[in-house]
Amino acid sequence: MIDKDGFRANVGIILANCDGDVFWGKRIGQSSWQFPQGGIDKGESPLEAMYRELHEETGLLEKHVEVIGCTQNWLRYRLPKHMIRHRSIPTCIGQKQRWFLLRLTCSDNSVNLKATNLPEFDGWRWVDYSYPAKQVVYFKRQVYQRAMLELEPLLKAKILKIEQ
Repeated sequence: MIDKDGFRANVGIILANCDGDVFWGKRIGQSSWQFPQGGIDKGESPLEAMYRELHEETGLLEKHVEVIGCTQNWLRYRLPKHMIRHRSIPTCIGQKQRWFLLRLTCSDNSVNLKATNLPEFDGWRWVDYSYPAKQVVYFKRQVYQRAMLELEPLLKAKILKIEQ
C-alpha cells in the first residue's frame, strides 16, 4: 500500500534475545544485512503484518515471541533516486514504517530462514543492540537510529525485570 505522498506502508522488526542482543539478517544472495521488515498488505493491521513478516523471514511464530512495544508514529525514509521505479503507478519514493520490538521466548534453534518458499535471508547472527544502526545501508540509518532510540528503554526495562 502506497500512500498519497508515495510512501509504502511497512513494518520493521527488532528481535532481541534474553541478553538484549538483536537478530541481524543477511539478505539472500547479497552482502547487505538488516532487520526483518516488509510491506503491509491491504486490509492488514501493522501487528498482523509484523507476525506474517516475522514468520516469512525468520520462521518464528507468534508463540515464539513477546511483543515488548512499537514505535508510536510512522518513521519514514526516502529511497535513493536511482532506486525509485518511476514507471510504477503509484510511484513509491520510500517507506513509512511502524517498528516492533520483540523478545524471543524460545530457543534460537527455532529460527528457520527456509520456513517459506521465498526466503529473504541466507544467514543471521545475534549482534549488540547498537550495531545495526551503524551498519545498515546508508539510506535506512536514520530510521534505524530513531526506532532503536525510541524502543531501547523498553528493552532495558524488560531485561532488568527478567534479571530480578
